[in-house]
Amino acid sequence: MLNYIWLALVILAVVVGGINGKIEAVTKAAIDSAGNAVTIAIGLIGVMTLWLGIMKIAEDSGLMNIVARAIAPVMRFLFPEVPRDHPAMGSMMMNIAANMLGLSNAATPLGLKAMEDLEKLNPRPGVATNAMCLFLTINTANVQLIPASMIGLLASAGSRNPTAIIGTTIAVTAMALTAGVAMAKLCEHLPIFSAERAARKGEPS
Repeated sequence: MLNYIWLALVILAVVVGGINGKIEAVTKAAIDSAGNAVTIAIGLIGVMTLWLGIMKIAEDSGLMNIVARAIAPVMRFLFPEVPRDHPAMGSMMMNIAANMLGLSNAATPLGLKAMEDLEKLNPRPGVATNAMCLFLTINTANVQLIPASMIGLLASAGSRNPTAIIGTTIAVTAMALTAGVAMAKLCEHLPIFSAERAARKGEPS
């Protein structure tokens, strides 16, 4: 889908540029942007290598397990329909802990595994459950303790203090997470989303 969106944007830019007689400016902007992308990517290599190395040390040292255990009580409160000893609970906690520490490469397979495990508890296979929707919300709007990617981008762009965004990032992502969880929990109680509860109780939906 994204490929079609980007193709449509490129075609639209060429058409508008041609209509306004600025097709040369469009071509020049495309070439300049491609060059800037390469420059930024090369500049990111060193910074990202440093931060990914630090995050790997945190993962191997057991820090991710500590974070997972710390959020376990909250997870049991948010996901009462998921048994605490079910594999889905462990996968979700590890995914959230990895995202909090900026380990996106480690978080992705854990997130996919969590969804597979949640599907095993699904009374209506193929239809997202409340737990699936809530987990997706948390995964998307997770609290970022160390925004390694943004720090790398700022450093490659010549920022004097690229780590200055850590505090504001934690605050913003915490607010986004709170709003997302509140909305997900609110939608659970709306009549239009009552099919899952009816299916669990064996009632006609």
